[in-house]
Amino acid sequence: MSQLLRIAIPKGSLQESTFDLLRRAGFDVQLSSRSYFPVIDDPELEMVMFRAQEISRYVEDGVIDMGLTGHDWICENGSDVVEVCELVYSKATARPAHWVLAVPNESTVTKPEDLAGGIIATELVNVTRKYFADKKIDVKVEFSWGATEVKARLLDGIVEITETGSSLRANNLKIIGEIMTSTTRLIANKQAWEDPFKREKIEGLTLLLRGAIEGRKRVGLKMNLSKAKLADVLNLLPAEKSPTINQLADEKFVALEVILEEKLARDLVPKLCKQGATGIFTYPLLKVIP
Repeated sequence: MSQLLRIAIPKGSLQESTFDLLRRAGFDVQLSSRSYFPVIDDPELEMVMFRAQEISRYVEDGVIDMGLTGHDWICENGSDVVEVCELVYSKATARPAHWVLAVPNESTVTKPEDLAGGIIATELVNVTRKYFADKKIDVKVEFSWGATEVKARLLDGIVEITETGSSLRANNLKIIGEIMTSTTRLIANKQAWEDPFKREKIEGLTLLLRGAIEGRKRVGLKMNLSKAKLADVLNLLPAEKSPTINQLADEKFVALEVILEEKLARDLVPKLCKQGATGIFTYPLLKVIP
């Protein structure tokens, strides 16, 4: 019987972005309707889906070998796991998520200290209690089962997660403090991390996932240009980039190819045209391994 690594994938808001990341890393992942067991084209991997809030507990207990979950839930659960790496991706953007303390726009509260004696609703109960305890502010923190923004006008304030702040603005809420910043982490059970097969498998998967995230940020840029303009074009590129240069059939021209951040490539194209570059095109990258 072949060895197996069991991995947990977060169900819910991170589900689709996690599947996309795995596909970019080179895996074929399929999920049938109402199933909690995605099928992946690697016989040494078995996948199961849990809520992100639960994953770190199951990894610590050895129910699963490794998982993808937020740093916030590792802290909330106080889980003793190996944090293998940080993977900065989320449901809406590539930015970290923020747990923030918010109150209605019309509230006279302007700082956390103004909430002394009040009631705060949140799903991140333990971290929130520690935040107020560290500030020596006496508040009651209650668990929220959802629709937390609505409770901001029923209680004294809320602690909610946000990426862009759009939901808070839509509910006419203002931020008066930040509890913590969170990104997705790849975590492993301590015993699994000591197992040679499982550790090698985890490290290989880590390399591919990090490469997939880097690939989302970058594009390949190719062009043809006159050798006479080569020095000028090289001066336009970032100093740390070393392009590939190939001789064309016409000895007076070369083909140049380089990997750049997408925004930088966008800004460079008009400048390259002014230098006489032709046949300019960019192409997406699935993964970039440093």
